[in-house]
Amino acid sequence: MSISLPAPGVAGRSPVAAARPASAFRPELQGLRALAVVLVMVYHVWLGRVSGGVDVFLLLSAFFLTGAFVRKVEGGRPLALLAYWLNVFRRLLPAAVLVLLATIAASVALLPKARWDSIMEQITASLFYAQNWQLARDSVDYYAAEHATASPLQHFWSLSIQGQVFILWPLLLAAGMLLWKTLATRLPALSYRMTMGALFGLVFVLSLAYSIHATATAQEWAYFDTGARLWEFALGSLIAIFLPWLQRLPTALMVSLGWLGLAAILACGMLLQVEHEFPGYLALWPTLAAAFVIMAPNHRLGVQRVLSAPALGWLGNVSYALYLWHWPVMVFFLVESGSERISLGAGLGIMLVSLLLAWATTRIVESPMRSWQWLSAKRRRAGLSIAVLLALVLAPLGGWEHRVAAEELRAASQAPVENPGAAILDPGFGHEPSSEAVMVPLTTKLDEEWSNFGADCAGAWAPASPAIEYCQQGGNPKAEKTVVLLGDSHAQHWSGAVDAMAQKQGWRWILLTKPSCRFGGPSETRGEECGAFNAAAGRYVLETDPDAVITLGSFTALGPDQHGHTAGEQEKVVPDYEAGIRPLLSAGIPVVALRDTPRFTTPVPDCVDRFGAEAQQCSAPVSELMAGSSPLDPLVDGGTLGEGFSTMDMTDQLCPDGICRPVIGNVLVYMDQSHLTSTFARTTAAEFEKRFFAALGEKR
Repeated sequence: MSISLPAPGVAGRSPVAAARPASAFRPELQGLRALAVVLVMVYHVWLGRVSGGVDVFLLLSAFFLTGAFVRKVEGGRPLALLAYWLNVFRRLLPAAVLVLLATIAASVALLPKARWDSIMEQITASLFYAQNWQLARDSVDYYAAEHATASPLQHFWSLSIQGQVFILWPLLLAAGMLLWKTLATRLPALSYRMTMGALFGLVFVLSLAYSIHATATAQEWAYFDTGARLWEFALGSLIAIFLPWLQRLPTALMVSLGWLGLAAILACGMLLQVEHEFPGYLALWPTLAAAFVIMAPNHRLGVQRVLSAPALGWLGNVSYALYLWHWPVMVFFLVESGSERISLGAGLGIMLVSLLLAWATTRIVESPMRSWQWLSAKRRRAGLSIAVLLALVLAPLGGWEHRVAAEELRAASQAPVENPGAAILDPGFGHEPSSEAVMVPLTTKLDEEWSNFGADCAGAWAPASPAIEYCQQGGNPKAEKTVVLLGDSHAQHWSGAVDAMAQKQGWRWILLTKPSCRFGGPSETRGEECGAFNAAAGRYVLETDPDAVITLGSFTALGPDQHGHTAGEQEKVVPDYEAGIRPLLSAGIPVVALRDTPRFTTPVPDCVDRFGAEAQQCSAPVSELMAGSSPLDPLVDGGTLGEGFSTMDMTDQLCPDGICRPVIGNVLVYMDQSHLTSTFARTTAAEFEKRFFAALGEKR
């Protein structure tokens, strides 16, 4: 069966397009929208997986947009791009603004202050349709099962991509019209549909190829990357362009494809393990399935029998608002309830609340704004309404930011004696912080609490091996003595104390670190990159011959294991630790093994924000988190490592009187579950120095 594309008539009107008015309302597509949003909700609430429903949304939005513009061109009407953009965002923003305002209020009331800064950034990004790029930069794992710590605005990523396409696509359609008119004088058989088909076909191929590559190499970025998603919109546009000819295919075939598409949409999330593999080629499953449904003809045995149901049509009418509400309702429920999983009853409650909010939003806000002809009568009015909507979010957001800035200014101007930290544990310390004093660091400033006190290693101290990516140096650059701090982030968080000690003694210090890579010898417990770093770091130490090396010699655990052993019972020596330090000891380099820090099962700053620094649930007995005695002691007692090996234990500085506390001396100890704030680590400097000298057998 051959299908010929007709030559353009006046303004490119296609006689085939007139066979079935493309602008006719298709209730089954409203049903498809409803099905997509239900799948999104079900998989988000109970399964913590991706359903493919969002991909259906993306394709449908491009299908409707492209069809409307093609009909404009074929009807000889102006594209009126500015009017289109103003009208689109005037319709989209009201519901989004209402959800953003509710999110601001709920975040202030319910979320820990440690998360406020991120939420503020994401509110602005969501308002201006850039949330996908914000999340990409933050490297958010969309598939993370712990929704309670997810952003209540995370779902705005897809709306942001759609908003960007609503700006880009009309420009492509306008450019295609100019190209078609330029070529039509020499190619009279060329139609506007054929021109746009070629352009969108090119976008489809290039974007899909990029999406496959980006998903394979950097999936967490690719998931939010507009470029990796454009092909899904291009596919919707291609269906809109060639639908008149596709509907000429045998009816039995197209009816069957419609049912196949519906079944594929329902099965997508169940059959595909899309974690860490979307969008890529796997996203062809839900998008092609949706395309099959769109292509299906109106037939008594067709898929319309199901998708045109009145209930689905009603749900489709509120699908935009329902998508907006369901995610923040779920996130705030988890935060407030403290639950890790959502039961069947709770999930149904979340859906019901989301549905009621969506209905009210559509009925009271969205529909009146859409039908208010006075706003759309003049572009100036539409532009003014958009400006007002933006201001409705920016004004309270600015007030929130001002409140946080005022508290940060108060903390910064506070006298140091009000925040002694670990120094308060010294019996000779005589000042008790005022009850009016602010705890530091504020939980809104935790992004500044990673211990980075040095500069990049340079000159003779710059590592030659590419396996050592992170090397910092500090202290006296002309010093005769050098101390190397070696290991992962739990070694790095002590660099503030090492820096203070080195500054006082006039030493140089070097930090060699790799995240999640504890120093030791070759071991099956370490990945290939960690093993390469440890080998290179060992060679670096032997070549530079420092006066001492500090490493982390033990591993603490995060909560009970599957056998019921407490974190304290699980504390152990780093795997193959002796094999890693023996070459250093043999070279006459003293090695001090530092005991690991306790780990809490929940983020400490969140607990402090929610319950207060003195709350019992924010503290824990040291016996639960650490072994009764240091697992490093037998290494010293055995004597096989020689006199150059010694240990240090700072546990009592973190857990005075046998209780591991979130705040000591009005200073927040932890920036998360196990990493010390640089502010607190620095307050341990005096005690750290004393114990370091004791470990080396020196007196100061």
